[in-house]
Amino acid sequence: MAQSGRYRFILIAVVFHLIYAYSIFSIYFVSPIVHGMRAYGVESQEPPAKRLVLYVGDGLRADKAFQSFPDPSPENEDAESAKVPRPLAPYLRSRVLEQGTFGVSHTRVPTESRPGHVALIAGLYEDVSAVTTGWKLNPVNFDSVFNRSRHTWSWGSPDILPMFEQGATPGRVDAYTYTAEEEDFSKDAYHLDDWVFERVEKLFQDARNNATLDAELRQEKNVFFLHLLGLDTTGHSYRPYSPQYLHNIKVVDKGVKKITELIEEFYDDHKTAFVFTADHGMSDWGSHGDGHPDNTRTPLIAWGSGVAKPVVNASGIAKGHEDGFSFDWGLDQIQRHDVAQADVATLMAYLAGLSFPTNSVGELPLSYLDTDSKSKAEALLVNAKEILEMYHVKEELKKSIELYYKPFSGLGDEAHSVPHRIAQIQEAIDLGNADDAIRQSNELIQLGLQGLRYLQTYDWLFLRTLVTAGYIGWIVFAITTVIDLHVLNGEFEVVRSLASMTVFSSVLVALYSVLFKQQSPYVYYAYAFFPVVFWEEIWARRAALVKGGRVLFGQTASNADIAKLVLSTIGFFGLLQALVRSYFQREIYTVCYLLAATWPVFYGSDFVAENLSLVATWAFSCICMGGFTLLDANKTENLNLILLGGAMAFAVGALYLLWEKTHVPNVPDEGENAASVSVNLSHIVLGIQLGLVALSMIVTRSSIWYIHARTGLPLGTKAVGWATLGLSLITPSLERFQPNKYYIHRLVVLFLQFAPTFVILTISYEGLFYFAFSVCLFSWMQLEHRVYLHTKTSRAGPAVPAATKTHIASAAEGISMGQKGEFRALSLADSRIALFFFFFIQSAFFSTGNMASISSFSLDAVSRLIPVFDPFSQGVLLMYKIMVPFAMVSAHFRILNQKLGIAPSALFMVVMAVSDIMTLSFFYMVKDEGSWLDIGTTISHFVIASLLGVFVAGLEPVGDFLVGDVEFELRGSKSGEKQGNGLQNGKTRGSINGLAK
Repeated sequence: MAQSGRYRFILIAVVFHLIYAYSIFSIYFVSPIVHGMRAYGVESQEPPAKRLVLYVGDGLRADKAFQSFPDPSPENEDAESAKVPRPLAPYLRSRVLEQGTFGVSHTRVPTESRPGHVALIAGLYEDVSAVTTGWKLNPVNFDSVFNRSRHTWSWGSPDILPMFEQGATPGRVDAYTYTAEEEDFSKDAYHLDDWVFERVEKLFQDARNNATLDAELRQEKNVFFLHLLGLDTTGHSYRPYSPQYLHNIKVVDKGVKKITELIEEFYDDHKTAFVFTADHGMSDWGSHGDGHPDNTRTPLIAWGSGVAKPVVNASGIAKGHEDGFSFDWGLDQIQRHDVAQADVATLMAYLAGLSFPTNSVGELPLSYLDTDSKSKAEALLVNAKEILEMYHVKEELKKSIELYYKPFSGLGDEAHSVPHRIAQIQEAIDLGNADDAIRQSNELIQLGLQGLRYLQTYDWLFLRTLVTAGYIGWIVFAITTVIDLHVLNGEFEVVRSLASMTVFSSVLVALYSVLFKQQSPYVYYAYAFFPVVFWEEIWARRAALVKGGRVLFGQTASNADIAKLVLSTIGFFGLLQALVRSYFQREIYTVCYLLAATWPVFYGSDFVAENLSLVATWAFSCICMGGFTLLDANKTENLNLILLGGAMAFAVGALYLLWEKTHVPNVPDEGENAASVSVNLSHIVLGIQLGLVALSMIVTRSSIWYIHARTGLPLGTKAVGWATLGLSLITPSLERFQPNKYYIHRLVVLFLQFAPTFVILTISYEGLFYFAFSVCLFSWMQLEHRVYLHTKTSRAGPAVPAATKTHIASAAEGISMGQKGEFRALSLADSRIALFFFFFIQSAFFSTGNMASISSFSLDAVSRLIPVFDPFSQGVLLMYKIMVPFAMVSAHFRILNQKLGIAPSALFMVVMAVSDIMTLSFFYMVKDEGSWLDIGTTISHFVIASLLGVFVAGLEPVGDFLVGDVEFELRGSKSGEKQGNGLQNGKTRGSINGLAK
């Protein structure tokens, strides 16, 4: 496979990984939504309340809602009395102590606003991939409490309210929202909550002068929804332990008190039910999305008509506090009633006398109801009927498309059928055995949920087999391709027979027939396509696989060689497993870096002595890199560290500029005048880059000051920030007029190109990481080349192992081929280089302080450029910063390939093959049950591992673009003369004329 084959391989890799990265959502997190169910409501009782008010404190953690803190109000920060801890939500606390029932609402992943509100208002847990639809107008396509109400008035964020308004029956839901521009991270966000409270007040004030509005408000089964976004925005900006976040809790509490009293006064009938909760919590680093308990535990307080009064245990700790989570809330005497988030929708529907949402899987929390046992039993039976109706519709759908359907055993036979069980429960209610009816209804609900689970996972075995065959097929296919192209130089022809093509075609047709009969989604066809194609290709190239194995392993001629190979293989796969564990323990990178620091010693004292400064630089950079993963991933903004990182980058550029002026001759082949222009232009570019680094430090300092002052980010400051970031990216293009292709110069320009990014878009030590990481990559690149030359020039004698002799021969052959513009064949020794590269790819992500989580990124930095809430734009900036270290890895790796005479795609292919060993491990670790922490963590791990595989596939063209035309000579030097770094002159453009002697 020539150049076209190389890019074809990359295209296949990218397409395959992107499609298979989605596989966990096709298997573990399929949308549970179906339609056509009959609605069920409690019609035998008078509704407990005539109306319902829902308050949602977006991003409010359960512990922060109930804990005591010193007064965080800005006007009291210096008062001595303010230092005494006190509850920040006294009104909500009074509801817990005197009026209602409270507990913790446990959310599911992803802990984002759309799925959280869908669970609260519709009683439905959307599939995980639906999180992205919450960042744009996307009406819900299922039933909800709002849709079951007579009318719903809602106030709040334009990101949440419109989807429920447009997804409901036309005219049933009114949504009043502020503009997206008002969600400004550089200003006090509690004003968003004040906006909501003021608009609610205005509605009821208008009703006093508007008879039509007054009549509408006084109808039964109305719902009022107050979406309070201030806490979420403040938490993102300042963290949930900050005075600003805690002050926002006080603002929310005062507003809830004011609106509650206003509504009670307006109706004056004590027939309003109130529910206060949150859609998700927030981590200590100001983010959410994964399954960390800080993100999944939210407060739930219900009071008013139909809600039970608090259960008080005067003699000790009440029930519900056994987990110790609420030990510092001062509420030990009040019984805590925890629920799943979807249960809240069921509770609200019952209190307001509405039918349960038809897609709801919520279980009615009876402990929250102020009614007799018989009424509870009747309500719970209706709840069971609603869930079983959904099971019935799903089962009929599954029966209609399956080739052979095996029914759920719990509800499959006549003795356990749904009608039979419902009749038994109704009989118990009629006989006055309410407690027994409740027990049976609970059992039936659990069976219904298990049946839904059974139908949801019905195709798991089939799909997981396909995906596993696909990943293993890809690994073997990639290795086969590498051997064919870069070990055997493509000398083997692909051999296909009519019999083999018939067999594989038949398998594909059979799979597609099953998928067609079962009306499977289109992506399932891709899951089936890849394993068949990969294994057919492997079978057709089996001769190359066998021959390549003999060539590679033919180097192991002695027992010592075999032992060395075994130990190397164990170490290779051991490191891969260590990287898997590193997703749980970042400190593993520290151990790996410390071990890597000793790597040059294994080539002997002579090698260390000859390259002492380089070895010392490598060891020092490894020690520095090892320190980053010992630091807390929960970073807070530190201007001093940001500026120190910028100063280090500035120093690198300034020192190189001085070095280049004294080491680069001005007499190239084109003549002195052209040389002067070229050198002067390169100096000008470096000077501009240094200026941009300094400017980025100044504008970042200014932005942080304005944001902390909460006065809003001035347009001029924001414009300078954007201009600095943009100019830093395009300035290197000026060199196209008079290019300086010397590889060290190109790497310094590349380093400075991204340095302002690691000033403007960082909050702590990321700039120092960027400096240390770049030094580590450069010293590794140089060391690998020196190791190659050291091995090549070693004298082969009787004491030299056969493997070493083979490597020496391979090295000599590589130089000869490089002079012809060709590439040398790979050897087993090159697998170490691929493994180092893969390790750096992983380290590029984790060493910046990121945890193995999709929610570990702070919005503090991007708010310096985009202060208003704009998830897609902010996400692009975050992704760009994350990608910069990958670009640096790619550039150094590309240059190393050229210096070693290795084909550009060879080791990339090796890395793409072995990376999926990790991906497949994480695929089987994915959970969709258990603690929300486990679920969110396993999703994050698989997604990160999958995307890193895609990044690897895309890094090769990135490296080509950045450094594909570099030269290994100093412009103007004489042929054969050694300069600065000791490299032989000669230049390369896709080949390797530049191997130093």
